[in-house]
Amino acid sequence: MKRRIGFSTGALAFGDFRNGLDLVLRREIRAVELSALRDRELRPLLASLDELPLSAMVYVSFHAPSGLVELSEETVTKLLRQLLPRCWPIIVHPDVISQPSLWDGFDDALCIENMDKRKPVGRTVAELQPFFKRFPRATFCFDIGHARQVDPSMTEAALLMRHFGSRLRQVHMSEVNSSSHHDPMSFTALAAFRKVADLVPADVPIILETVIPESQIEQQIRLAESVFERQALAS
Repeated sequence: MKRRIGFSTGALAFGDFRNGLDLVLRREIRAVELSALRDRELRPLLASLDELPLSAMVYVSFHAPSGLVELSEETVTKLLRQLLPRCWPIIVHPDVISQPSLWDGFDDALCIENMDKRKPVGRTVAELQPFFKRFPRATFCFDIGHARQVDPSMTEAALLMRHFGSRLRQVHMSEVNSSSHHDPMSFTALAAFRKVADLVPADVPIILETVIPESQIEQQIRLAESVFERQALAS
């Protein structure tokens, strides 16, 4: 089975989802995450969904705002409910969830992501467990770069997959540096990612969050493929 590997629009074009999607569509990439990482981007992206050329995509997810600056949590959840009929995973950072009742009814569309060191919650199995207990139908976005930054030995990454792997909907992949920025993947990071690659089923999409120029898109795809090449050969 050929692994579905795509990009976040926010990684390819900061704050410009149309350009980010265009960069994906110019290539044989059929998985995309539409990013509204800053809350000011949420309304424009939602308003444009019916106009976006997504018919060629075999996988689409939507990244909810990672911080609330201009919008309240109540407003954000109300806006995000527009996505529920599309059955897309909605990637949510657990620290954004301060009023859990506002997220009731999202069910398996609520896709909770493990966090990096700068966040106060959601970094480990112990910190994520209460969220999945509160939302028993929620799914899991495994950010392999976040997991490596929190624990370079990848022990916590393996624990995350063993505890929440049955919920896995999507993987985020990038190099996450000490300042929690998403960088192109180094060979050191790739070697670490291979330690847990066998825990990721072949049908789970990989979304790259590497912040790169257009000229490096194909290279990053190839590097991601190399992490999972043993699975590809086995299938």
